[in-house]
Amino acid sequence: MIYKQFQDIRLSALGLGAMRLPVLEGKDAQIDEPAAQEMVDYAMEYGVNYYDTAWGYHSGQSELALGRALARYPRESFYLATKFPGYDLNNMGRVEEIFEAQLKKCQVDYFDFYLFHNVCEMNIDAYLDPQYGIDAYLTAQKANGCIRHLGFSAHGSVPVIRRFLEAYGDHIEFCQLQINYLDWTFQDARAKVELLKEYNIPVWVMEPLRGGRLAKLGESHTRRLNALRPDEATPAWAFRFLQTIPEVTMILSGMSNMAQLQDNVHTFETEKPLAEGELSELMEIADEILGRKALPCTACRYCTDHCPQGLDIPELIKLYNEHNFTEGGFIAPMALTAYPEEKKPSACVGCRSCEAVCPQQIKISEVMKDFTEKLKG
Repeated sequence: MIYKQFQDIRLSALGLGAMRLPVLEGKDAQIDEPAAQEMVDYAMEYGVNYYDTAWGYHSGQSELALGRALARYPRESFYLATKFPGYDLNNMGRVEEIFEAQLKKCQVDYFDFYLFHNVCEMNIDAYLDPQYGIDAYLTAQKANGCIRHLGFSAHGSVPVIRRFLEAYGDHIEFCQLQINYLDWTFQDARAKVELLKEYNIPVWVMEPLRGGRLAKLGESHTRRLNALRPDEATPAWAFRFLQTIPEVTMILSGMSNMAQLQDNVHTFETEKPLAEGELSELMEIADEILGRKALPCTACRYCTDHCPQGLDIPELIKLYNEHNFTEGGFIAPMALTAYPEEKKPSACVGCRSCEAVCPQQIKISEVMKDFTEKLKG
């Protein structure tokens, strides 16, 4: 396992993200805990010491499951991270209540790393509003030892991140960004990294495989990468890209099964940043993929908790992307035949509740309307 120095501690360069743990019967809220514990055991055995969860992951079950899995190990043998759920504005006045509940859910007395979750256009004003006392409370928890290191994650634009740093940058220690070779340009990740450099804040990475999108490429793209590194698996290219960025300290991967974990642990046995020619080829492939204009959904599932119709929005967007990629075709219409009418895109009522919590700021209601029209054609 590769390790990176962060202040006075050594962090495994690969962190286990608990947003996509194995589940039962395809139900996001029903974590397969024996399988998840087996993954934690493997990760611990092979040197992973950073574990990341959050209040909203798996409909609130992730902190509980990860807490139970890690409770079987000495507290000093792992580093645990969770977050204040500011992606939902209803939580802004509940920081103390939520933090105390998180300690109990995770079965710990302190968090090694704690984050303001998803700083973005939707919540920046609330995060900076002293009436909620979020920063004051979290810095107090750091002072009393219940938080060892305070940071933030961000899906917002560069100006939004700058506003946050101008307010709190003097005591923020790390920042978690969505970085992969698609979003390096598509979501302006390069500029965000440059901004963090101004504040000497190290970078944590989320969505290195873009919700699994970069785990498997098309045949032609795969061939081009294989010609450069015949022994490198496709998902490993995404991690090698991140190993090329000097500011990156921690790379989180939300692994859903043991095979994914084993593959990633194998990749992180070595550090093999990309040469200039390899990087150029990979970025050219990224440009070609982005040219297809897929929506940047990462299946975080925040939207589903806020949909009054109970639509499986990430799956519908996945089908929408596929339908657009193939400019029609039979796959999406065929898949939707298994959906009851009240769960199809046409069931969207356009309330935009989902859009209020979408980290990617996707105009979901417009997507559902467009999808419905495309399916009629």
